[in-house]
Amino acid sequence: MSTARFDEFHTVDWVDDGAKEQRRRQQRDAVWAQSGAWGTAAWAYDAMVSWLVVLLVGALVGVNTAFISIVTEWLSDAKLGVCTTGWWLNAKFCCWEHATPLPPGGTGLLASGGGGESTCAAWVPWDQLVFGTDLAAVRWTAFVAIGTALATVCAFLVREYAPLAAGSGLPEIKAILGGFVIRGFMGAWTLLMKSVGLAMAVASGLSVGKEGPAVHMGCCVGNVVSRNFAKYRRSAARQREIVSASAAAGVAVAFGAPIGGVLFSLEDLSSRFPRQTLWRSFFCALIATVSLQAMNPFWTGKLVMFQASYDRDWHAFELAFFALIGVFGGVYGGLCIRMNMRVAAFRKKHLGQHAVLEVAVLALATTAVTYINPYTREDMGEMLSYLLQECKDRGWHDMCIPENAPRVILGLLVATVLRAVGTVLAYGCKVPCGIFVPSMAIGASFGRMLGTLLQAIHRAHPKWLLFAQCAPDTACITPATYAFLGAAAAMSGVTKVTVSVVVIMYELTGALNFIVPTMIVVMVARIIGDAIVEGGISEQMILLNGLPFMDEVDDTAWGDDQSLLGLPVAALMRACDDDFNVVPSSGMPLDRLVRLVRETPRIRGYPVVDNEQDMRAVGYVYRADILRALAANRIPHAGAGGSSEWERLPPRLVVFAGTSGTALDLSGLVNTTPITVRPHTSAETTIEIFRKLGPRTILVTSEDDGQLVGLLTRKDLLRRMRSHK
Repeated sequence: MSTARFDEFHTVDWVDDGAKEQRRRQQRDAVWAQSGAWGTAAWAYDAMVSWLVVLLVGALVGVNTAFISIVTEWLSDAKLGVCTTGWWLNAKFCCWEHATPLPPGGTGLLASGGGGESTCAAWVPWDQLVFGTDLAAVRWTAFVAIGTALATVCAFLVREYAPLAAGSGLPEIKAILGGFVIRGFMGAWTLLMKSVGLAMAVASGLSVGKEGPAVHMGCCVGNVVSRNFAKYRRSAARQREIVSASAAAGVAVAFGAPIGGVLFSLEDLSSRFPRQTLWRSFFCALIATVSLQAMNPFWTGKLVMFQASYDRDWHAFELAFFALIGVFGGVYGGLCIRMNMRVAAFRKKHLGQHAVLEVAVLALATTAVTYINPYTREDMGEMLSYLLQECKDRGWHDMCIPENAPRVILGLLVATVLRAVGTVLAYGCKVPCGIFVPSMAIGASFGRMLGTLLQAIHRAHPKWLLFAQCAPDTACITPATYAFLGAAAAMSGVTKVTVSVVVIMYELTGALNFIVPTMIVVMVARIIGDAIVEGGISEQMILLNGLPFMDEVDDTAWGDDQSLLGLPVAALMRACDDDFNVVPSSGMPLDRLVRLVRETPRIRGYPVVDNEQDMRAVGYVYRADILRALAANRIPHAGAGGSSEWERLPPRLVVFAGTSGTALDLSGLVNTTPITVRPHTSAETTIEIFRKLGPRTILVTSEDDGQLVGLLTRKDLLRRMRSHK
């Protein structure tokens, strides 16, 4: 796997950052204790500011999501027609006065014509607006042209103004929470382009969703807000707490599931999730959900378009069919990941310079094909909302009429295939794109197809032994619940997430009696999916894109080369040699120190030894701290002036331990308790140290006298591991 990009990222030393934060807190408390009333007020503000930041982040995440939902609906309907009473209204709001309610559990209002399409006089399809008559070819042309234009403009904006806004963002968020810095990835400009581009990409008709990018946007909001507070700006550890909470809020508003959002952040995103982060995430998800509810973007009181409810129970004989749905979810997830990785590799190799053209062609092909099938013509969120509803009256596109069962089964089968192919091709292209809802739509269409087929069999043969548990003259099979379980299975199959998927689906439906079937399909999907490919699609994207990420390490981390198992750290470390850079604590000439920091710009820190003969390790010092100290003492250093400026400096000593006359004492910069291991320490133990404690560098010292023999960085370890995958 590629490791070429590792040098683009900076590593966060959680141990050092935590120690510095603890020292800052102690100094702050000491000052406040002597400041009387002002100190008490400062203490109260410091205790409150964390909750204030989380409150602001949650509220802004909810508002931003509501805005994107409104714009997406309007753009999606614009492919089909225009409202003559107000061009800014989508079909539902344009026809609001002429609408009739959906059956119980519906997601909004439909125009009186039914069938899922508005037919009120105020809403005019493009063929009637231009030619005054019904012309299917004109509707198809408008649908394809507008969808392609939206996708093309989105790809152009992303390429020109915010390349980091492309994709889902989940792999990068996992890397960031794992301890790496990706500059600009959570900035304000990325947030703006992600928000605008996501609405256009989803509305264009591409098989992409907005739920994964919602996590990225939530993290952007958290980063932008928290950077305005010194408490978070100067501490990477505290910043990680806000990013984790923001990610939970992003999932919460994407699915209308605050508890599921917190669990998703815990299960799939965060490498460290202490109790304080749990509380912050819970509060942030709650505020985001309340904000979205207050905005009420769908005018239904529902948080997301595809919320549903069920009042029927399931039967024991259906467990076999539920397991079949789980098998489908696992097979779909595994094959989708494998095929998408091949598409992504081809895209990186051959289409890197043609991102906008690729998106335009993909959108053209997708819209041209999906318009033909009535089940894929709708926005995927709206499609889900209909597939998850229980049958009342005729249903969406007359899918609840028994005589239409063969046509419905065939149409849903075609929809499943079309969406699956479109998702494989679209996920990862250079527009904001997620895979959660596309996968749920694929699973729901398969589940609804299976449920409709089983329902048709029961209607034709109600006396079969298979249906012995069914009460006579009553509905026995509920196809909507099969769609619900299919959505859960496909989502779990492609993400390899289990617990949070069950909770999200429960919060979407409130169907407590379907917890057991949901657990069954999710577990079966996970087992089948793992048999096809290890790790979810985010983990595979991390490996493909060369992102540094330690948390995917498991028993199979060393790949097929089992000879690496049990290796001592001496076989992995960077050994001391003539070019090894160390700083003697006993002192070194100032010009030599300046030369060291100028000539090693890519090195983040230096081991501190007692002297360069004995090489006994006494600490570790970061290059950035040395640069700040030199600047504070008005000493020219790296990036300031020419070499003649520092060559004329007085030859005074720099001391990193104790004082020595006129020497510049920088001993306060040294971490005197760096994490050290012995050369025979196993690689597995070293990995756990990096994962659990989060140091950037581990020093390797000899058994007897503590002599420095080498060091190992987190990136060095990842390079070695990836080279054997």
